[in-house]
Amino acid sequence: MADAKVIPFDDDRSRGSAQRAARRRTAPRRPGDPVAGVAALPGQQDGQQDGQPDWQQDGRQPEGPRAGEAGAGRAPERRGGGWDRRIAGGLAFLRRRLTGEYEVDDFGYDEELTDQVLMSLLRPFYEKYFRVEVKGIENIPADGGALIVANHSGTLPLDGLMMQVAVHDNHPQGRHLRLLAADLVFMLPVINELARKAGHTLACAEDAERLLERGELVGVMPEGFKGIGKPFSDRYKLQRFGRGGFVSTALRTGSPIVPCSIVGAEEIYPMIGNAKTVARVLGIPYFPITPTFPWLGPLGAVPLPTKWTIQFGEPIPTDGYPPEAAEDPMLMFNLTDQVREQIQHSLYKLLVQRRSVFF
Repeated sequence: MADAKVIPFDDDRSRGSAQRAARRRTAPRRPGDPVAGVAALPGQQDGQQDGQPDWQQDGRQPEGPRAGEAGAGRAPERRGGGWDRRIAGGLAFLRRRLTGEYEVDDFGYDEELTDQVLMSLLRPFYEKYFRVEVKGIENIPADGGALIVANHSGTLPLDGLMMQVAVHDNHPQGRHLRLLAADLVFMLPVINELARKAGHTLACAEDAERLLERGELVGVMPEGFKGIGKPFSDRYKLQRFGRGGFVSTALRTGSPIVPCSIVGAEEIYPMIGNAKTVARVLGIPYFPITPTFPWLGPLGAVPLPTKWTIQFGEPIPTDGYPPEAAEDPMLMFNLTDQVREQIQHSLYKLLVQRRSVFF
């Protein structure tokens, strides 16, 4: 797929008026003539003007870095060159969009659109609004499939999007995280298309296995709606991790499980109530009531600017188990409980270390 990544002025010190007048009265000094009453600087060659390097006097250009030195082989950057490259890259991106010269995989994932547009839209929230701090990124493998399992919270699934940016922007290989999303995401107009373009797919074992066998990073949040829609009083208390389907998938593919703990998302929409009747009418799992929503209308949908921390824990290997281990319910229960306990322990540890919800 084509890559469209955007990839001294010496100010003369003002002299006194008497000195300027004296200069006008004297004949102009030729280059090399000594200044009266001023001794030549040590090491200054004859004919070299004071304060001026020799390459300026004989018309030569300054020497660039020699071979083997830092910066060798790079042309000097011109002012505005960065903007030229960005504009050229943007025009090339638009041309490929208009002519259809771009690729998507069989899940609908558009890597170029994700890198150039979607990540750029999410990055200001990640860097400036939530000021996400990432820990343990080295626990994510450099290549090959891996299953990242995280807690889920925040009323709206912004934690998954921030985790996606965290992996892409902090991992040395710039890996992409393919999130498993609930059915509701793919039933909503516009959201459905954007989710597919960003690499999200349905949270089912078949899709997860295919992605892991391809060597992709797959993200899952087993709490589902029970986690994202829990009341504020239950913040940072993990809900049930389903029936352990994600462990079965990891065992079938021999992929390591990387626990992930997210602190800060619980407070962006403090859910103090749930209008179940409204939720039933709208066909959604819950209808949140927060201190600002629905009382302030659209303004109440603005998340609070909390400070986030995302920590990736040590991976739990699964390649040492036999193929039939994926059908062992006791093993799946034990591994599920191990992952859940590791995430919960990391959450408590991060909460103790946190200075403030917002700083």
